[in-house]
Amino acid sequence: MTMYMASPAREGKKLNDVIFQAGAKVQAAIAAYGKERVVNGTLGAFADDEGNVACIPTVETLFRSMDMRDFICYAPPVGLPAYRDAVLKAAFADQRPDAYVAAVASAGGTGAVHMAIANYSDVGDYVLTTDWRWDAYGALCSEIGRNLTTFPLFDDTRHFHVAALEKKVSELCRQQDSLLLILNTPAHNPTGFALSEADWDAVLAIACKEAAQGKRISILVDIAYIDYAGEKNDVRRFMKKFSSLPDKVFVMLAFSMSKGYTMYGQRAGALVGISANTSVIDEFNDVVLYSARAAWSNINRGAMTLLTTIQNDAALCRQFEAERHAFYETIRRRAAVFMTEAKECQLAALPYQSGFFISIPAKNSALVCDKLADSLIFAGPLAMGVRFAVCSVSERKMKGVASAMKQAFIAAGE
Repeated sequence: MTMYMASPAREGKKLNDVIFQAGAKVQAAIAAYGKERVVNGTLGAFADDEGNVACIPTVETLFRSMDMRDFICYAPPVGLPAYRDAVLKAAFADQRPDAYVAAVASAGGTGAVHMAIANYSDVGDYVLTTDWRWDAYGALCSEIGRNLTTFPLFDDTRHFHVAALEKKVSELCRQQDSLLLILNTPAHNPTGFALSEADWDAVLAIACKEAAQGKRISILVDIAYIDYAGEKNDVRRFMKKFSSLPDKVFVMLAFSMSKGYTMYGQRAGALVGISANTSVIDEFNDVVLYSARAAWSNINRGAMTLLTTIQNDAALCRQFEAERHAFYETIRRRAAVFMTEAKECQLAALPYQSGFFISIPAKNSALVCDKLADSLIFAGPLAMGVRFAVCSVSERKMKGVASAMKQAFIAAGE
């Protein structure tokens, strides 16, 4: 007889992470055929040309030299004060808006997204994001009684679908008093797309229009991949647009040390709040601190100390940024090989500007990935298509991947 002990409310709460499942298939293929023959396009981390997860050299050197107390001592739930200041420097660079800002430490970028959903949406309400998205947004919403809904990221010309966003925001604001909008940009996961400054003007105009009608609009910008999007101030120019917004338009940034500092497993990040009203920031500090204490109590002290050390030493920061830029350039070259060959073989990849991933629409992505695996090339099957990690595949191995993928699409009847 089957026994059920969990709360009835937990029925159906079973995680089906297709990306991790794809990663398991990669490991099985490597064991059977050898690492050299396998192309791993499932790994969401920067890998060197031998396929090994790589760490920015300055980060590794600092991490190995730190005092043991930086690893074993508790930190405040809100984060070390110096870390919170360092996060603001790292998140904004020279593009800090004319507004009140604050940062609260989180367990990675995922923790930052969780705190935003928990505090800036209501139980039973809809949270809005794009149809092409990081799949975990759905679980983060349903775990705490919210519903995720989407609008099309692209219009018919493969530009940001402003009209669809406006329509969906209007619809939701007729149903509920507040709305949380999540936008992952620049270097969007899973497409590599980025909103333009004109797109941001349109987004903020939509938000301000609803705020003028008495609605509370919160926008969470997931910037997990921003450090692989281009020159740091150029890709952050849009942040200046968050200056002097109406009181009922609140902007947050989900900051992560995972990608930009190659510290995926250390789980350090922060949620940054931006408002023209100081009382909104005071409230932000209170409610987000409460969530942090209730969810994870405090985060990795060693990672916080490392970020602080880098940000507060100008020479060290320049060295670190030069090393990270070399990683970015490597990814850019790998992506250029894929996109050039995709165009040559007419593989309909979505617009890619920067970041870890490229995506190709598919009706049956699982079957396409199965066919691709016959060539020992592995990708991630998503609800709307195939995601391929250009961050983890060398230029040498990247050659021929797009044409092999095109053949897999044909074999799958796409």
